[in-house]
Order: sequence, then C-alpha cells, then structure tokens
Amino acid sequence: MSQIGNYQLARAISVVDFLIKTGIPPNRLAATGRGEFMPLETGDNEIAYKKNRRIEIKLTES
Repeated sequence: MSQIGNYQLARAISVVDFLIKTGIPPNRLAATGRGEFMPLETGDNEIAYKKNRRIEIKLTES
C-alpha cells in the first residue's frame, strides 16, 4: 500500500474509532481506504486530490 493509501486507511480508522466512542458496536463497523483505487476524480491536481480525500459511510439495518 502506498503512503497515500496508508493515510486514507488511517482517516477511515479515525472515523470508526469516533463512532465506537459514540456507542456504535465495533462489530457493525469496518474501515477501508479506497480513494486511490476508486477515485471520484481523476487527475494529478489539487482539485482531484481534495475530492478523493473522503470517508464513505454506509448505513445498514442490523
């Protein structure tokens, strides 16, 4: 995994940690960094980088 990929995963893990602290059971959460592999915006510029720095949260029924 690249350094960018590591940052993306660290960002996702930070969100999961926050959600656990708010009372969501850890077994209902998963963290993945996909911006490098599933970009919203292609290109080698700051606009593309900003759009791809994201966390996606999917809510499902238990």
